[in-house]
Amino acid sequence: MSRLLRCVPAAVAALALAAVLAGCTEDLAPGVDPAQVDAVEAPELGACRVLTLDDIAQPSNATKVVDCTDPHTAMTYAVGSLPEELEDVAYDADELGAFVFERCTTKFAKLLGADESLAMRTVLTWAWFRPSENAWDEGARWYRCDVVGGGDQTQELVDLPADVKGLMRRPDDQWLVCAAGPTVAGSVKIPCSEAHDWRAVSTIKLGEPEDPYPGDRVSEVTTRDYCSKSVGAWLGYPVDYDYGFTWFHEPEWVAGNRRSVCWAKTSQ
Repeated sequence: MSRLLRCVPAAVAALALAAVLAGCTEDLAPGVDPAQVDAVEAPELGACRVLTLDDIAQPSNATKVVDCTDPHTAMTYAVGSLPEELEDVAYDADELGAFVFERCTTKFAKLLGADESLAMRTVLTWAWFRPSENAWDEGARWYRCDVVGGGDQTQELVDLPADVKGLMRRPDDQWLVCAAGPTVAGSVKIPCSEAHDWRAVSTIKLGEPEDPYPGDRVSEVTTRDYCSKSVGAWLGYPVDYDYGFTWFHEPEWVAGNRRSVCWAKTSQ
């Protein structure tokens, strides 16, 4: 009798737990994999997913994996563990972004077969994810880098080919970044295979990894002066030409970026 009495509450509890879990699963957004939501183990390298612009703006991601021969907008190209010195930092600490920036950027360029400059002039970008806060509290300390078909200045993410390795060794305009609009600032970034007004033609390196931020004014003026000459050379030194430039502020510098981008006014 005593065993039976103990088993009945256990069964009821199990049913209640199942109901709760079922309810939680139903509350998940479409396309989310419940097994990935609070996963402590590192994600799968080489996995493909259909991500959106909203997805890549989030710190963590649990979108279901799809076959890479099917339509997809993202592919995981790097997975790793955070170093010991970062294990106790806050979930949203700046140090995490700085560490991952170097890893994701280097491997992104290697994946595409691009140098540092060309990697900044492609419509392809990368996004990184960390574990969920629940998984972080459980001790998960991995990071995931995804190559994606667009970024925060494009209107949407485009589908990737089944294999992106070496895609920029002989770059096609489909994967080079251009812009549509009267000025570079605030313009929509699009593939150069589409009608455009501006083309990203070069970049300038403003400092080394260990250098402090030079300040807004120095960054802007240095970029402007370099881009004026660089774009003129790219266009063949015409008498009159228009150029633009994109320079980044201290938050991007802290995250690891050291380059500005030069744009030529052209429809070709």
